[in-house]
Amino acid sequence: QNRVLQEVRVRFSLRPPKNVMNLDNFNSLIELFFYQSEKQDSKSVFLQWLNPNNNKKFTWEETKINILKLSKIIKENVKEGDRCLLVSENRPEWFISDLAIMLAGAITVPAYTTYTKDDYKYLIEDCEPTLIIVSNNDMLKKLNAIIDEKNFIKKVITFDELEKAHHNLNIIHKEKYLDFNFIMKNDLSEKDKIQNLNLKRTSAACIIYTSGTGGNPKGVILSHGGILNNLVGACEIMKPLINSRPVFLTWLPLSHSYEHCVQFAQIAVGAKVYYAEKIEKLLDNISEAKPTIMTAVPRFYQNLYNKININMKKQTGLKAKLISATIKLGKKKLLKEKMSFFERLLNSLLDVLVRKKIKKQFGGNLKAFVSGGGALDKEIGEFLNSIGLPTLQGYGLTETSPVVSCNPIHKIKVETVGPPFKGNKVKIAEDGEILVKGENVMLGYWNKKEETDKVIINGWLHTGDIGEINPEDGYLKITDRKKDIIVSAGGDNISPAKIENMITNELEIDQCMVYGDKKNYLVALIVPNKDFLKEKEKINKIIEKINNKLTLVEKIKKIQLINENFSIENGLLTPTMKVKRKKVTEKYKNQLENLY
Repeated sequence: QNRVLQEVRVRFSLRPPKNVMNLDNFNSLIELFFYQSEKQDSKSVFLQWLNPNNNKKFTWEETKINILKLSKIIKENVKEGDRCLLVSENRPEWFISDLAIMLAGAITVPAYTTYTKDDYKYLIEDCEPTLIIVSNNDMLKKLNAIIDEKNFIKKVITFDELEKAHHNLNIIHKEKYLDFNFIMKNDLSEKDKIQNLNLKRTSAACIIYTSGTGGNPKGVILSHGGILNNLVGACEIMKPLINSRPVFLTWLPLSHSYEHCVQFAQIAVGAKVYYAEKIEKLLDNISEAKPTIMTAVPRFYQNLYNKININMKKQTGLKAKLISATIKLGKKKLLKEKMSFFERLLNSLLDVLVRKKIKKQFGGNLKAFVSGGGALDKEIGEFLNSIGLPTLQGYGLTETSPVVSCNPIHKIKVETVGPPFKGNKVKIAEDGEILVKGENVMLGYWNKKEETDKVIINGWLHTGDIGEINPEDGYLKITDRKKDIIVSAGGDNISPAKIENMITNELEIDQCMVYGDKKNYLVALIVPNKDFLKEKEKINKIIEKINNKLTLVEKIKKIQLINENFSIENGLLTPTMKVKRKKVTEKYKNQLENLY
């Protein structure tokens, strides 16, 4: 086993030069991992799942050995370029499997654990995986029937309780199944040395399916070079945030392109990575992990904003005055407005009296939140930054590996998504659409050449987002989503996202969707906070207040209250908590049309 690892050391220590990690010098994400694992203390913990029932820690050395062992089994069952479906909650084995698939020359196809049986059927029939890696019996239950049905699936590897699965699920082809723990008990031998990898920067690393807000998901093929290219900008953003070894808490699904890329950024900076037990335990997990950096989607920050606001409004007397001053002066500092000597002094004092206490609730070491996967409301961004939770808004899409731009810590402009990463070029088309070009742009959609040719024209990816670039500092601002724009009967272009953000920022309202394409006025479906379900009059007054801030064509004329939340389970939210407009419209078509 040691001889095999020595061979790995020789193979992956050829580049880059000593003490200089130039990401342009790597051919693949595999090379990045093995290079970084050689620099790290082999006994230091790299990966840990905060699950009390499965709290195993993986050192850098154990991670490496597990990748080699699993890769050996995968290689025996796949050809170069074969797809391997990976269905698991976030845990160390997810990372190990992803890297082992790549090392075997195959392509990872991550899938959300929240998918339905039909979703998995669609994915499997679309990408035809040769091998499936699945975490547990519950996941296997959804996949079992289709696995038996498809001859192209040669092998299934499970992380947990294989015997129990055989017994409970009446598995027909038992010889197809392997246990991850059994694989890890095998030793590596001399003949298991890594053969020369044929991976190039243009080789496909993964196929990540889009969340399908407007129809069936499309498989986005991302290259090794595309993700490595993206890491250059990510490392630039992280550099001023890191004094010593950074700690990450991973809770967004790794099957999403945003968190999937973050795991390679974690390798690049030699981080310690904790995986959250589950979303319900997130705050406990934050206290335990004490992360340096946390990534999340806007919905998380919106919930956080509402919770902190509720607690702050309960305060009275001196406490209330201190909080008010914290927000006021924090905002002044953020917007780089002139402050008097007394204000600067008071603001420094508030760092200790208020902001330090707020940070302590997030472990005490948090240097920054990073927001992506959707538009962060300006008011929320200003609030979080003001109270001592620096929040860097970025922008990207699965098709760009995934980040296009991000705010740096030294110059946060909350109404923007920051300047573009060095690795890509960004320009605005005549109709306002944001176009992106560079190595980070996808290789294409899996099995969909026509769809690919529609969005990549002369090397420029047409993002479907509308935006503008500030000529003075190059900061990019997203103003709308091209396909979500509502065009009224009078021909006015209206942004539903802007209005929806204003509505859901109210504590009494959980979710909403604005509707009115080709109509004379706008209406809204509203999911009130459970305490306000029967308070239609109160909700009406809130809408009236919001209408006063809107132009005539943006005003909401009528509302329909509904008592069922948009959720992943009922198919109305994507796994990253974006509303599936098409599905919501289909489900509530009658109620919406009755408002006209």
